[in-house]
Amino acid sequence: MGGMHMNEVPWYQQLKEKRLAYGVSQNKLAVHVGISRQYISEIENGKMTPTQTLQNAMFDILEQFNPEAPLEILFDYVRIRFLTTNPKPVIEEILRLKMEYMIHEDYAFYSYVEQYVFGDIVVMVSPDEDKGCLLELKGKGCRQFESFLLAQKRTWFDFFMDVFRVNGVFKRVDLAINDKTGILDIPFLTNKCRDEECISVFRSFKSYRSGELVHGEEKRDMGNTLYIGSLKSDVYFCVYEKDYEQYVKHGVSLEDTDIKNRFEIRLKNDRAYHAVVDLMTYEDAGRTAFSIINRYIRFVDKDEKKRRSSWPMNAEWQHFLDLGENRKIYLTTKPEPYTFDKTLRWLARQVAPTWKLATKLDEINQTTVIQDMLDQAKLTKRHQQLLMQQALKTEDVIK
Repeated sequence: MGGMHMNEVPWYQQLKEKRLAYGVSQNKLAVHVGISRQYISEIENGKMTPTQTLQNAMFDILEQFNPEAPLEILFDYVRIRFLTTNPKPVIEEILRLKMEYMIHEDYAFYSYVEQYVFGDIVVMVSPDEDKGCLLELKGKGCRQFESFLLAQKRTWFDFFMDVFRVNGVFKRVDLAINDKTGILDIPFLTNKCRDEECISVFRSFKSYRSGELVHGEEKRDMGNTLYIGSLKSDVYFCVYEKDYEQYVKHGVSLEDTDIKNRFEIRLKNDRAYHAVVDLMTYEDAGRTAFSIINRYIRFVDKDEKKRRSSWPMNAEWQHFLDLGENRKIYLTTKPEPYTFDKTLRWLARQVAPTWKLATKLDEINQTTVIQDMLDQAKLTKRHQQLLMQQALKTEDVIK
């Protein structure tokens, strides 16, 4: 930053302008830098001058929220087993949410018997000591949990420290690299795999076009999708056209989505554990993600004169690696509060047309069938609880 000339904007003003341009609140920056919001406010007003190291750190951390950056990394799936049959400490001490606001359901998955749910945050419970409690956060669940973490003034790293403290067992962690500018060309990479120009410790790759059924995976409209590695192994990659998925799911036009492609690193058991340890050690998501990618695959260009192991690295793939390795990519968070949107979208697609027809029939026949139905509909206990969850503010739910 150095000294200041007469008409130069002071560094703290630059910080504030950049923060606002990137759409980052003082609270969010404070949480990630590890200082108070009050301190950031005083810095931005020029009342406090932090050390040069802290100044640099603030700009570095702010850069991770740069909407123009071509790549970002976030958690897209987290599954952790806790060695207790009591969900209360998991919910209240690890997640730091109030148990009374979770909906209890007397069924669950993976042979667990019951679960506690808030939106897409799920804690499953088993009376079997070996199974204990299982926390599952799918993509939406990760985004919702991030809105709680932000309100708790915690980061993923703080949360993982709590998990380690109670010897939580990492069952699965997915790191998603979002490609916002179309650096990855999935049909191109798929052809490389077919032409044996992907050198990999994995023996298998599968590619799918949208709508095909994928073994062991939920059916997803993911545009062109390439799986590298066996879905049964402890590490495999899934690369797909995210903009196509958004288009199919939400009707978002392909120009309007800010993510073109997604490269998912799916890790289970020991692999998940080691990745989290690496993240905790270096706090550099790019380093963790790209070291895993480099360990398992590289895309090359065929050269008949050389042995396959000596074929040169493909330039487009090298560009992707360079972006990941040459600029520090921090872990991005995209907090999204729990909403009823998914249910409303389902209503719009599945129910609304029939509803509209029935309303028209009411008009023609001068009847009140639909209004009577609504009047007589009873909300179940679960509906009442959902209503309560929707009315809560994020701050109400956290411990």
